[in-house]
Amino acid sequence: MQEDPELRAITDKILKATEEKYGFIPVSNKVLSVRPDMFVPSADFSKCILDREDGAVPRKDRFLLAVSAAAAVGGEHCLKVQIKHAREAGASRDEILESIMIGSYMSMTRSQSYALRAYADEFNIEY
Repeated sequence: MQEDPELRAITDKILKATEEKYGFIPVSNKVLSVRPDMFVPSADFSKCILDREDGAVPRKDRFLLAVSAAAAVGGEHCLKVQIKHAREAGASRDEILESIMIGSYMSMTRSQSYALRAYADEFNIEY
């Protein structure tokens, strides 16, 4: 596939800005950046939903939601990054902990939902 030089330049600019802002480039960005045609829209989407000043959900709350979601899906690396972003957006230690616990709780209840249905089916328990 032929690479678009304009998208490559945008990709390189985004990677440089990311490294300057956070001190590193996430692995997912490094890997996806080999395909600027996919990387640029992905980076734009990320910025649109998380890293903006305006929006219906306040910026700090968006990062707390990301912390909760990362905890729920077990995204170790995402969790570390989103905790850092949440702190930078003004989230307190307690807000971050509660967000982690909400995500963890949702993950637990999801697994219980499947496991307890299997249990109920095996032992003829109506639900």
